[in-house]
Amino acid sequence: MADFRKLHKMPTARVAMTPFPHAIALEATADEAWALMLEHGIRHLPVTSNGQLVGIVTERDLRLVLRPGVGKGEALVRNAYEDEPYVVEDDAPLDLVAREMARRQIGSALVTRNGKLVGILTTTDICRLLADVLNAHFGGGAHPRRTGDDEASE
Repeated sequence: MADFRKLHKMPTARVAMTPFPHAIALEATADEAWALMLEHGIRHLPVTSNGQLVGIVTERDLRLVLRPGVGKGEALVRNAYEDEPYVVEDDAPLDLVAREMARRQIGSALVTRNGKLVGILTTTDICRLLADVLNAHFGGGAHPRRTGDDEASE
């Protein structure tokens, strides 16, 4: 964890991203993407074609194509993915990236360096960073849950 009390400039996407994210091929089945997400406990997968980043598929996207009536193995990532994902360079200011994610109401940004995928920044990553910043600023750590009486006495 970075010492946020010592920061003198805005952190970048690189500070909070998950590096080297798992990815899925455009021609993979939705079942394969789902299995990869379950195996690694993730909800977003960059999508590649011939080694190039072409989009992102989310758990929500997959739920839409893995519905009753769709034969097993018939649904493909290409039928579920977003082909215009939010992509930022790893040195993008984190406040701007987080604000744009909120504006678009999306759960992730793909992070690149010189056009190559190097990470993924999710709302979970941002929440983890926010918790670290709050802890650094206010100190402490895990505080017991307060009751109404505790709040009234402060």
